[in-house]
Amino acid sequence: MEKIIVQGRKNGKQIEIACSNLVMGAGDFLRADNMDFAGPVLDQYFEMGGNIFDTARHYRHSEKAIGTWMKVRGNRDSVIIQTKGGHPVREASDVPRVTAEAIHEDISVSLDTLQTDHVELFALHRDNPEVEVGEIMEAMHQEVEDGRVYAIGLSNWELPRIIEANEYAVSHGLTPLSFNSPNFSLAKVNRPRWENCVSANEAMIHWHEKTGLPLFSWSSQAGGFFSGRFSKEDRSDTEMVEVYYSEANWERFSRAKQLAKQKGCTPIQISLAYVLTQSFPTAAVIGPENAAELKSSVLAAEITLTQAEVDWLDLKAQGKAERKWIFKLK
Repeated sequence: MEKIIVQGRKNGKQIEIACSNLVMGAGDFLRADNMDFAGPVLDQYFEMGGNIFDTARHYRHSEKAIGTWMKVRGNRDSVIIQTKGGHPVREASDVPRVTAEAIHEDISVSLDTLQTDHVELFALHRDNPEVEVGEIMEAMHQEVEDGRVYAIGLSNWELPRIIEANEYAVSHGLTPLSFNSPNFSLAKVNRPRWENCVSANEAMIHWHEKTGLPLFSWSSQAGGFFSGRFSKEDRSDTEMVEVYYSEANWERFSRAKQLAKQKGCTPIQISLAYVLTQSFPTAAVIGPENAAELKSSVLAAEITLTQAEVDWLDLKAQGKAERKWIFKLK
């Protein structure tokens, strides 16, 4: 796996955190607080070059399972943890928890659950536009100063708020953002997959191209849209229909199948390669539940796409050279 660099701070000094571009997602994967199910896949991911785990206090047993795995394997110093906070509690999902108090509380609980004294990356799971960015960035900065977090980021924030938060941090001498974590995939959403979640739009993509800030994509494979399990005629999965079924996405799927045939791989591998082949640093959160799914993702990360192929997959306008290439493909 290739590595992307996230800028961080430790003991008052600037550091570089080298993260594998495939991130082991643990939201739905680690369903139980034991290693019988999760251990073998975590071990294999680690052995294949992966080193970063995406988790959150909100993800049921996830943090506890990762903490147990690290303790049993004795590998905490070789593991990068990205955890998240600020998610509404399940009993009151419509009440935002994006405050300084919630940030400090969530990090404290996460560290205890993970059995560690720090996490390399910390992001806010949601935004609350009614809270000034100053309060939020001051709280995140304090966690870096205290050494409990090395790098900070945001997840599911709209671009204007991201820019406002980062500009506040820079202008006040605080820790700036080191990464952003929206939804980003070849398939574009018709509506947010979950309430108050944000997908990277063209403006956000251009901002990442301009700043070079790493993007950690969740739902990078669009819920399996490119796996072949879904079709225009099968509308039994209401969520998939509402979120991903569109003529544009079916055309993207058709093109992914054509390109996969040429490259000797699968459409879902092409969709993952698309996420990892951008003009700025990207990492994809994956959720394999067995060795075969993990191997598929690792092989996808090795696929090389040209800019013409990336644009063609995403239905972007082509120039003469790209049209000539497309003609050969078809």
